[in-house]
Amino acid sequence: MQSYDPARRWLALGLAGLAGFIDATGFIASQQYFVSFMSGNTTRLSVDLVTGASRPLVPAFLILGFVAGVTAGALVAYRTERWRKTAVIGLTTALIAGSAVGRASGIEPLFLACSVLAMGAINNTYNRNREVAVGLTYMTGALVRFGQGIAAWLSGEVRPGWMLNTVLWGSLALGAAGGALAATAIPEIAPWISVALAGLLLLFAFLIERSRPSPQPS
Repeated sequence: MQSYDPARRWLALGLAGLAGFIDATGFIASQQYFVSFMSGNTTRLSVDLVTGASRPLVPAFLILGFVAGVTAGALVAYRTERWRKTAVIGLTTALIAGSAVGRASGIEPLFLACSVLAMGAINNTYNRNREVAVGLTYMTGALVRFGQGIAAWLSGEVRPGWMLNTVLWGSLALGAAGGALAATAIPEIAPWISVALAGLLLLFAFLIERSRPSPQPS
């Protein structure tokens, strides 16, 4: 996060909030499985297999879908050069729209499939040397870096930007709270809120890349 300009930092915070919103709505719809947190789904898959739970295919399906989404998003990022953020968020927005259509039509597998594909794809928004530079749907790394920043601070060392990791985590947490509220209070509208948020972030990304192209890779 520290290496990006303020506009791209704000975009990252918005995308993390969107990821939290979608993960919360998917978590509620899928009876407590995740559409972005694959460590949790891996644990659920193992527990379901060992305990003989009736739905072990659900976490397996979500893990495979997430990997497929990451792959699709990476291919788009590789081919779009300076417009990669706009292209990746555009793909993500289209998938989120597909999830909203699935929910509105009562087709839950379509809703979950498009949601998990979108969450995989969105992680390609910030790439460096074809590796993820900013994780947008998982915060373990951000919290580890925050803890390391605390240790450095206690040791008298200053690490510029280390507090940004907590801001990114907080954005995802707030987005998840909003998603949970929307999914329980206005479940029919909640998926379309995701579409609207994604559309706004897509426009923001386009304006950023049109006015301030970043050095490649970004």
